[in-house]
Amino acid sequence: MNQDERRIYLIRALADENPQYRGVKIPPEPTEQKRLLRALMNVRMPAPVSNGFLEIQDEYLRQAIAEKGITKLSDLTPVQGGIYLWQGDITTLECDAIVNAANSQMLGCFVPLHNCIDNCIHTYAGVQLRNTCHALMTAQGHEEPAGQAKITPAYNLPCKYVLHTVGPVVSGRLTAQDCDLLKSCYLSCLKLAQENGCKSIAFCCISTGVFGFPQKEAAEIAVNTVREFRSSDIDVIFNVFKDEDLLIYREILQ
Repeated sequence: MNQDERRIYLIRALADENPQYRGVKIPPEPTEQKRLLRALMNVRMPAPVSNGFLEIQDEYLRQAIAEKGITKLSDLTPVQGGIYLWQGDITTLECDAIVNAANSQMLGCFVPLHNCIDNCIHTYAGVQLRNTCHALMTAQGHEEPAGQAKITPAYNLPCKYVLHTVGPVVSGRLTAQDCDLLKSCYLSCLKLAQENGCKSIAFCCISTGVFGFPQKEAAEIAVNTVREFRSSDIDVIFNVFKDEDLLIYREILQ
């Protein structure tokens, strides 16, 4: 199979699983096919999946990520000892662990084609990531509190692990509790990474965006927490997507 054939297969398999999308018309343009495939992956509920599907999905996703271009930690230049600042797509970063800003369900984003990091990570990791998260949450028996973290394999992503953490949601005035919870997110991820032998970890901008945490204050907490915790055996990458966040982190770090 080539990539086009894999994509058609995956679309048909996912659509046939879901009565709402069974028989969906597959658009002829590859760009629209990719959007449809991603949307079907986004709305798929946790459920068993065949080895045949996973074999084709995994090959498709790995090639898709390779086509986007993989960035290795060795490609980056530290801004100071063991600390890096990188603007790019975290799903293309090859390091030991990346951090996902998750919601309290810890199952990924179900909104089709949503551009949040939770959606992006689950899309390119593959459907098995949601299944693994579902198993963790079923065993836990309740939603994930803010400030904690869980670790899963990264499956088809170029990193080894994904650390999932739920940041505080800020509505109105920023409180000391909000700040403490955000700090706890960073500490929980750092400790979990260290416990699992990770030598590098990439943080996204936890709790900013739709979670409402002011960007500058969030960046200051992130940098200060990492500086307090970081030991010489773990490299930390601050991953940003927006130009505004890049300028904020650059100012704080330099």
